[in-house]
Amino acid sequence: MILQSLVEYYEILLQKDKDGSIPQPGYSPAKVSYALELSPEGEILGVFSLRVKQQRGKKEVEVPQVLLVPEQDTRAVNIHPYFLCDNSGYLLGRDKKGKPERTAACFAAARDLHLSVLEGTSSPAGKAVYQFFTRWDPALAEEHPILAEYLDELIGGGSLVFTFDGRFVQEDPIVKAQWEQWRTSHSESPQMQCLVTGQESPVAVLHPKIKGVRGAQSVGASLVSFNAPAYESYGRSGGQGLNAPVGEYAAFAYGTALNWLLSNRQHHCQVGDTTVVYWAADPNPQFVDLFNTMMGNIESEEEDPDHLLAELFTHVERGDPVAGDLSLSTPFYVLGLAPNAARLSVRFFLQSDFGTMVQNIHRHYRDLSIERAPYEREYLTLYWLLRETVNPNARDKIPSSPMAAATLRAIIMGDSYPEALYESVLLRVRAEQDNTERRTHKITRGRAAIIKACLLRKPQGALYREVLTMSLNKEYSGREPGGQAYVLGRLFAVLEKAQLDANPGINTTIKDRYFTSACTTPAAVFPTLLMLAQHHISKARYGYYSDQQIGDLLDKLEVDNRPYPKHLTLEEQGLFILGYYHQVKARYEKADSADKNTDDGKED
Repeated sequence: MILQSLVEYYEILLQKDKDGSIPQPGYSPAKVSYALELSPEGEILGVFSLRVKQQRGKKEVEVPQVLLVPEQDTRAVNIHPYFLCDNSGYLLGRDKKGKPERTAACFAAARDLHLSVLEGTSSPAGKAVYQFFTRWDPALAEEHPILAEYLDELIGGGSLVFTFDGRFVQEDPIVKAQWEQWRTSHSESPQMQCLVTGQESPVAVLHPKIKGVRGAQSVGASLVSFNAPAYESYGRSGGQGLNAPVGEYAAFAYGTALNWLLSNRQHHCQVGDTTVVYWAADPNPQFVDLFNTMMGNIESEEEDPDHLLAELFTHVERGDPVAGDLSLSTPFYVLGLAPNAARLSVRFFLQSDFGTMVQNIHRHYRDLSIERAPYEREYLTLYWLLRETVNPNARDKIPSSPMAAATLRAIIMGDSYPEALYESVLLRVRAEQDNTERRTHKITRGRAAIIKACLLRKPQGALYREVLTMSLNKEYSGREPGGQAYVLGRLFAVLEKAQLDANPGINTTIKDRYFTSACTTPAAVFPTLLMLAQHHISKARYGYYSDQQIGDLLDKLEVDNRPYPKHLTLEEQGLFILGYYHQVKARYEKADSADKNTDDGKED
């Protein structure tokens, strides 16, 4: 299904391609550093740099230019020349590898290839290249009047191409036709039914290399490959790609489409060690723009993510079109790729219609919504959610890769959040302490939001729906499902407030010493905390207010009839933390303005 979707997208790219930047079968993009200008007799007339300036950070550097050249398939340690575009070892017979015999063999192989393809050509450009390989002697490179000046740069490892009369030889129509005819006639691939297209066609023995996946080999890694007998099916031994036959066209198409997506920053993002690629079965770029907006992948500093998301979700809630005339039934695909030695590992492949994905992402943000400070962002994107699961003091702040992938899947498909996300947040709450200097906090808005959203989507989440809300539920009692844990969390927040009122500016509070124990084994901690609270209440200026709150909460708990629980389950620990967070946020709510009996200006 992955390959089929990518082949379809390649054909979409071809339809909308206006400048010829999408390669046709038989061609591929390549980074080229220099061009050799040839005379009609095949003599080198000049050397031209094709490098272009590119801004990288604060520096401007020169990088090779990307050109469409005759197909460059996989090449490892074997001698395998490319047509019209290759390194200096193949085209000039000179390099810096220190293996002159191998270099000579590389040049001989390139010479044989070009003479074979261009034999009998009627193209002046093709004849020039033909004459070059007929006459060129690698031993005379240092003595060449034009080449000697640039030789050190040419043999540095970059790719070279030929030009004739100011044009690239690979763009000559006659040369292109000869290359395509030669390529077809020299194919040794067996004819089999393609698993992607279903048609009889030559099978790709080696599949294209995929570049751009973070952590994978820079030269590219294979999405499909078989290189050991253990992976081969009966009767398909020694054929590598014959084990799961994919036609040469399908292999070329999916490789071209995936490499194009990975080279376009609008079509991919990073989640942990997973490179996430996404596309729609429609050439309209608004699909990807909207998906980037919903996932928080906005690079422009001028755009406010919260404003864009609020505007988008307002349309969703009203049932209005999200953008122009986009069809919400259009299929949308999300592919997660991770490095795996010389191959790529598929973490997930998600497919749904775009409208369903929009609804699922909207529901995700709605489940996360919780009371927040005025300076905090309204929408917590995936990046900030995953940051809540890692140690803020760690050098490597990359979250668990399987958990990150499962979380993204839950967001897009509307599934339950992974248990690892919930447990990671509980772990951070237990492990961390408030630190004003480092700006770290035990209970953050993000962690409380994750707990709320995870509990909502659990099978038993419907039981706790009354407290899984944005703000404090003052009426929820200990008799309700999960009520004891929620009210105990509220009670802990009130006890902490009583201590802060009695000791303004205190460095270490009961939260630092007792929170983890109170959250897991309340019966062992709360009697002690209530005794301490009496001392704090007597010392505080307005202690009677905390005393009244403590009394109200103890009434809700009915501790005389229902003792403090000895242990809280993981779900109850989440409710405890949520109750604490809600109660703390309620401290900062503005008091309701008192009713005023004022004359409305009307006569009786």
